[in-house]
Amino acid sequence: MRSSAFIWIVLCIMVLLDFYVFQAVKVVAQSSSPKIKNIVYYVYWGVSVTALVTLALMPLTNFENWPRALRNYILATILGLLFAKLIATVFFLVDDIRRVIQWASGKLFFRNTEGENMGNEGISRSVFLSWIGLGAGGGLFSTLIYGFSNKYNYHVRRLQLSFDNLPASFKGLKIVQISDIHSGSFNNKNAVQKGVDKILKEKADLILFTGDLVNDLAVEMHDYMDVFSRLKAPMGVYSILGNHDYGDYYYGVHPTGDKAIEKEKNLQRVKEAHAELGWNLLLDENVFIEKNGEHIALIGVQNISGKRGFQTYGSLAKAYAGAEHSPFKILMSHDPSHWDFEVLPKYPEIDLALAGHTHGMQFGVELPGFKWSPVQYIYKEWAGLYEQGKQKLYVNRGYGFIGYPGRVGILPEITVIELI
Repeated sequence: MRSSAFIWIVLCIMVLLDFYVFQAVKVVAQSSSPKIKNIVYYVYWGVSVTALVTLALMPLTNFENWPRALRNYILATILGLLFAKLIATVFFLVDDIRRVIQWASGKLFFRNTEGENMGNEGISRSVFLSWIGLGAGGGLFSTLIYGFSNKYNYHVRRLQLSFDNLPASFKGLKIVQISDIHSGSFNNKNAVQKGVDKILKEKADLILFTGDLVNDLAVEMHDYMDVFSRLKAPMGVYSILGNHDYGDYYYGVHPTGDKAIEKEKNLQRVKEAHAELGWNLLLDENVFIEKNGEHIALIGVQNISGKRGFQTYGSLAKAYAGAEHSPFKILMSHDPSHWDFEVLPKYPEIDLALAGHTHGMQFGVELPGFKWSPVQYIYKEWAGLYEQGKQKLYVNRGYGFIGYPGRVGILPEITVIELI
C-alpha cells in the first residue's frame, strides 16, 4: 500500500513537470515549421506518456517479480527523466520569476519591459533560458542512458604507498583490492569474467575484498562462483562482509520468527560462499602475513559504520587483539565512515585502511586534480586515497553496481597498491 501511494505521488509530480516543461518546448520550437513542431511535440509526449503509463502499471503487474535487470533499467530510465526535468525546471523557474518581476515593475513604474532581448542576436531571455534548461536536462538524461554501457568498464587504478615502518621483506608488495561485487545485479557473465581476467593479469601477491558480495541473498552468487573462484594469490585472498551481506534490506534489521531464522541461514550461506571461493573471510579477527621471517598484520572487521541508518555488526577491539605488536597493520573495513568514527581517534597504529561501500555513487566527475560526486555530501571519504598524519585510507569505487545499472564518470574499479 505504501509503495503504491508513493508511486501515485511520483506520478502526480511527473504530470505537473511534463506540462511545465512542455511550455518551454513550445517556446524553443515556436520558430520551427509546423511539421518540425509536430515531430517535436509527438516525441516529447510519446516518451513522457510511456514513462507515466509504465509507472502507473507497476502496482498492477507484480513489478517486483519482473526480472531484476529489466526492473533496474526501467526504473533508472524513469528516474532519469524525472531528474532531467527537475534540473530543466530550475532554469524555467528563473525565467518565470524574472518575468513576474518585470511585470510587477511595469505596473508599479508604468514601464513596459516586455520583449527585452539578449544582446544583438535578438534571442529573448525566455528562449535563451528555455534552451539552457532543456539542454541541461537533456544532457543529464543522455548521460545517464550512456552510463548503462559503463557498468562493466573495469578501470585499473595504480598507486604506490610509502610507509617508514614497513618491514623490508614487504617492500614492493603488490596488493589488489576489489570491493562491492554485488553479484545480484550482474546480467553479463562474460563481462564480469573479463574483469576477473584483468585482476589475474596483475599477478598480485595478495588479493583483498572489502565486502558486499551480494545485494541481499546468497543465491545471487550461484552463477558466479566459478568466475570468482579463479582469484588466487601467493599470499592468499582475504575478505570481509559488507552491509548488504547481512540481508538487512531483504529480511529487515530485526526480523522475528521464521524470517529471523531464514535471515541467519542466508548469512551463513554467504559466509560459506566465501569459503567455497577459497577466500579467507575475516570476522573480527586478524592474521599475520609472513615473509622471510618478518610479518605484517591483516585485520578484518564485520560491518562498522559511523553513519546513522547503517548497522554495526563488528568489533575493532576484538579484531585488533593480538595485532598490537605487529610492526605494520592493514585494516579491512567496508564502510569508510568507520575511519573517522573509530580508527583515527582510537587506533593510531593502524597504518593502512581499505574500504569500499560508496561506489562513488556511480555518478560524478573525475578529472586530474578534481573529483566530484553527490555522495561527497554524505561521506567525507568516498573515493581514492585519504591521509591523516601517518595513517592512510583508500576507498575503492566498487567492482559491481546496485540500483542504477550503470556508471557515469565513476567507473568500476580494480585497485593495485604497491607498498614501498
